[in-house]
Amino acid sequence: MRFTSKKQIMSNLYFYIEFHTSFGQELYLCGSLTELGNLNENSALKLNYSRGFWIGEVEIKDLNESKSIKYYYFVKEKGSVSRREWGEPRELAVEKGKNYTIKDSWKEAPADSYLFSSAFTQKIFPHQIDKRPTLNCNKGVLLQVVCPYIDATEEVAICGETDLLGNWSPEKALSLAYIGDSSWEIFLDEQKIHQNVSYKFIVRNKNTKQIKHWEDGENRNMRLSENYGLDTVQVEKYLHYRYSGFSFKGTGTAIPVFSLRSRSSAGIGDFLDLRKMIDWVSLTGQQVIQILPINDTTTTGIKSDSYPYNAISCFALHPIYLGLSEYPLRGNKMEKYLKKFAKLNESDKIDYRETYLLKIQYIRDLFIQEGTEILNSHEFKQFFIDNQFWLFSYACYSLLRDKYKTVDFSKWGEFADYNETKLRKIISESAEVKNEFHFYCFVQFLLDKQLKDVAIYARSKGVALKGDLPIGVNRYSADVWTKPHLFNLNTQTGAPPDDFSVFGQNWGFPTYNWTAMRAENYDWWKKRFKKMTDFFDMYRIDHILGFFRIWEIPLHSIQGLLGHFYPALPYKAEELRDLGISFDEKRMTEPFIHNDFLNEVFGSYADEVKNRYLNRSSVSLFALKEEFNTQRKIQACFSDKKDDKSISIRDGLFSLCNEVLFVRDREQHNSYHPRILAQDTFSYRCLSDAEKEAYDRLYFDFYYHRHNDFWRSQAIQKLLPLINSTPMLTCGEDLGMIPHCVPSVMDELQILSLEIQRMPKNGDCHFSDLDKIPYLSVCSTSTHDISPIRLWWQEIKEIRQLYYNENLKIEGVAPEDCTAEICSEILRQHLNSPAMWVILPWQDWMSISEKLRRKNAAEERINIPSDPNHYWCYRMHIMIEQLLQEEVLNKKIMEFSKRR
Repeated sequence: MRFTSKKQIMSNLYFYIEFHTSFGQELYLCGSLTELGNLNENSALKLNYSRGFWIGEVEIKDLNESKSIKYYYFVKEKGSVSRREWGEPRELAVEKGKNYTIKDSWKEAPADSYLFSSAFTQKIFPHQIDKRPTLNCNKGVLLQVVCPYIDATEEVAICGETDLLGNWSPEKALSLAYIGDSSWEIFLDEQKIHQNVSYKFIVRNKNTKQIKHWEDGENRNMRLSENYGLDTVQVEKYLHYRYSGFSFKGTGTAIPVFSLRSRSSAGIGDFLDLRKMIDWVSLTGQQVIQILPINDTTTTGIKSDSYPYNAISCFALHPIYLGLSEYPLRGNKMEKYLKKFAKLNESDKIDYRETYLLKIQYIRDLFIQEGTEILNSHEFKQFFIDNQFWLFSYACYSLLRDKYKTVDFSKWGEFADYNETKLRKIISESAEVKNEFHFYCFVQFLLDKQLKDVAIYARSKGVALKGDLPIGVNRYSADVWTKPHLFNLNTQTGAPPDDFSVFGQNWGFPTYNWTAMRAENYDWWKKRFKKMTDFFDMYRIDHILGFFRIWEIPLHSIQGLLGHFYPALPYKAEELRDLGISFDEKRMTEPFIHNDFLNEVFGSYADEVKNRYLNRSSVSLFALKEEFNTQRKIQACFSDKKDDKSISIRDGLFSLCNEVLFVRDREQHNSYHPRILAQDTFSYRCLSDAEKEAYDRLYFDFYYHRHNDFWRSQAIQKLLPLINSTPMLTCGEDLGMIPHCVPSVMDELQILSLEIQRMPKNGDCHFSDLDKIPYLSVCSTSTHDISPIRLWWQEIKEIRQLYYNENLKIEGVAPEDCTAEICSEILRQHLNSPAMWVILPWQDWMSISEKLRRKNAAEERINIPSDPNHYWCYRMHIMIEQLLQEEVLNKKIMEFSKRR
């Protein structure tokens, strides 16, 4: 390629990339120059194909200063974009008067793309950005290598066969400059190198120059382009440092923010306590703190709001987490509040209602004291602009919730439907409404600022914060109020039966209208992810199976057994008959209630049930009366009855509602799903042997084979654009009834799985083999939904004995108490696993100390999933300040954290 000399100050850019395309595909170059479309793909530069290369030429005229250009490649097929490069756009610093030949290769997602998340680039392997290398001559080579594997004390250098490159002597190698995004750069003067130079990149200590690693593989070869008539800078970008044997193993602590406890706490953990917890995690050699959701859950202000997965906003933070010591009140008010908070702080459990009411009262006094000044500050105004897309509606929602004393916005009169114009009008016309609106904005500003400061502090300590992304939203949340079209409000979501609950779980959340979300390019989800990046470098997708399919339950159900997967591929009646099922719609989709089993269900109450709650439909069959024919109606009937007889009858009637073999599909009215665990029903028991055999074949195919490809495509379609919209490291909670397609999708997208030894994903064993769990995973001893190890040890004697003999390899009878020594061995086995991360509940870390562990192991449990009314009130039993002084324990944890 020839460049011709011109008098204007200009730079010529000659791009070429070796890339294989299929017939009908075209390659485009999109960038931040007008000639490249100004990052608009509709105006991107179409490249020309020649002898295996796609080529494009750009001429930048009148370039007065250096210019940084961002660009990337994409493929078009039949007029539409079919493929884009992985990751962020490339960046090239162009200096005036210089010409560039850019030799590129397509950016595929690397096998270690997790290392490019902010958890690694900002916390684990942080580097200060260096000044870019100066191009001090008009002809040479600009090399850029991607190397995400090294810590702040190390650097990348280039070593080769010439004097300039040290003649293969590592201490004489040339250092590269760090330019961000795990990339390193160097410029080599062509006059000081040969036409063809062999070289390699190395990793070495910045100060001592001691080598840590020679990159793997054959020597690289630098071939210089032949450009006649004009000097040119040859650019080779996106070279990958080869380090096949690299692996990182980290440790962390999982604890909810509400469970933190310090001398400055106000009855509940807060963001300033989180700062102190960062000190402890850093002190003990750990790199991560994992928390539960921290979004606002305020519906009534009572203890039911303690459930952190029932957020009224996916963006707003909970006011209860504001650290008050950073915002003192003036005068004697502060002293009065401190006395009340000190009393709350003495409690072993959280008094949610009293703590919430007192904190809100404090913050209102703070608003009176500081509100005017803060609302007029530049910092607040910028926060409001940046967050207005959710903040305006959330503040309006909050003041209307308080006005009407309910979150059920259908009862808000003229404001039942979200109308921004109408809301702005009442804010402008009423000083009282305007003040209340500003109060909620004020609170969110303080929370946002405080948590961002904590995140910055964590970064300075080399600690990553791991957030939690709930799969559901409150049916009466601000999100549903403002965007009801994104949700299926005529249904509710939960989980099928599992170890947590034999009846399944009913969370009450609406399911997502994925069709509407896809039409909006998943904008609502992307904004959720973007907001999380303000605070977190890692996140856990709660119930990631919901992105493959969700368990959808009819609104009339209390339990989850009448649910079905959504989306799914239900059977038509004709298909069922072709598969050997003598399909009788009434018999198989309505509760089958036979006289023969009523005594088994109700015992001595059977006759009363027949007379009061059932209608006889034949000699042996019954039907539920109209006023008792759904679980919701039955619950309402028994709501004020707590005696044993009433509970027994209520639960028996619930079970009658579940006596079906097929569940009708919500959207396709003539299609049917086999009911989950139908083989446990009396209805199934009454089938003939041939019918049972046919049903079992259909059931097995439906739940274990029929949907694999379908659910795989559903998940990829949703997850790919979402995880690519954030720099955070993605982890998934993939416990429960796992389709075969889940592991392959998570592996392909490099989403870390969750591995719990006592919840094996292979159903043929009692415990997972910790030596065989995947590297791309988070391994833990327990979660907030299951018993910590000491309590688990006490629960089932037979399981404890099996674990003691087979996993701990200790002979004899297992002790009733899980001693500190046993706990230490359990943790040691987990920490020796191949998992990338071992993140342990704080309670399990404490279990290794006989001195510091809680006396009553039962008090360590955070949640009981089978109880929908569980009160989330667990607190640390010691102060963080004391924890920081426990040298023996902290030294032991530091040794544990040095994973090999």
